[in-house]
Amino acid sequence: MREASDVDAVVVGAGPAGSAAALVLARAGRNVVLLERGPFPGSKNMYGGVVYGRILDGLVPDWYRQAPVQRYVTRRSTMILTDDAALTVDFRSGKWGREPYNGVTAFRPDFDAWLADQAVAAGALLVCETTATGLLRQDGRVVGVTTDRPDGELRADVVIACDGVNSFLAKEAGLHTAEGSAHLTLGAKETLALPRELIEQRFGVRGRDGVDIEILGGTSGIAGGGFLYTNLDSVSVGVVLSLDGLSRQKARPEELIARLKAHPAIAPLVEGGELLEYSAHLIPEGGYDTMPALAASGLLVAGDAAGMCLAAGIWLEGVNFAIGSGAAAGQVAADALSRGDTSMAQLGAYRAALETNFVLADHAKLRRAPHLVLSDRVQQRYPQMMCDLVEAMFTVDNPRPKPGLARLARRAAKANGVRLRDLARDAVTAARTFG
Repeated sequence: MREASDVDAVVVGAGPAGSAAALVLARAGRNVVLLERGPFPGSKNMYGGVVYGRILDGLVPDWYRQAPVQRYVTRRSTMILTDDAALTVDFRSGKWGREPYNGVTAFRPDFDAWLADQAVAAGALLVCETTATGLLRQDGRVVGVTTDRPDGELRADVVIACDGVNSFLAKEAGLHTAEGSAHLTLGAKETLALPRELIEQRFGVRGRDGVDIEILGGTSGIAGGGFLYTNLDSVSVGVVLSLDGLSRQKARPEELIARLKAHPAIAPLVEGGELLEYSAHLIPEGGYDTMPALAASGLLVAGDAAGMCLAAGIWLEGVNFAIGSGAAAGQVAADALSRGDTSMAQLGAYRAALETNFVLADHAKLRRAPHLVLSDRVQQRYPQMMCDLVEAMFTVDNPRPKPGLARLARRAAKANGVRLRDLARDAVTAARTFG
């Protein structure tokens, strides 16, 4: 006979996914415990980027008035770097500077703590400095977790694992089938203090408007990219690097950040910045084809634990996918609890829920993107080819007549070892992926 549960649900990890799951469960009237191994939610998280808040509209309708926001992103740039050149596509929108805002910059320790507070206010019990060390099982189903606390076990009708990219709970449950580092990147970030007035001057913004610059190249030949974001009185600059590539080159992330900061296109923006923080974090970038199974009897997996970071070149998003998957997990768990059945038959509705909203729909559509974006041609050859082409276009070489664009394009492709058939093949893949 099954033992009585201590609570209805245990959510492991008080990041965006876990807090969203706990919030939904608490609002459904369920007795939910939110476990966090750090001293407070967000204490162990690094983030130097943008939170896209449409998924929050349904959870906290006026979140942009409450959340600890740094700046509202009104300017988005995509920058292609070579060793000494930069090609940038820059977009501004006045709409993005008005409610409900498209994206905001935020610090994860502040944002995570705020979102966890929403779950607590709804009735969830937040327990910090507590690590879930394993799963409790009975009759082939998950019935709770073991912890590093003296009293040890915490029994629950359903467990939601939001314990990050190296989810030990998902692995213990046998849901992860792929091992190794091939689909992992390392994000490393520095936060540099700069006067607010200087940030506004250098980045061409005013008030609370902010800038998001995503960078292809500038990583010393290692597959990945970079980023630069504005906060109120600091900037976040860093790199996202293939873990295998980083290991092969035996490079240190902080050295690569230093090289990025010294690039002619970046140096004028960060010059004089005082280092406030350095942090690093593993990111799951394999996408749809590398995700684990998402459910088992008594168990759901969400956020980074389920590999739900979207890294598709054009779109680099994580927090919104974590919140979306966590909220869906919380709703499916609440529905299963109301039926008194948290078996796989009921919890299997979680994947269907994600497939009908943006979380898995976007990942499925963009499933080819990780392989394309991290390929050698996209990472190394095409950036140099594009910069060479644009440089040649705008180089005035009188008294010689200007060559045609087709000739310049062929010359740039040949100089960088780009074959037309490869370019055509990648163009077709990109059209199918992003079209």
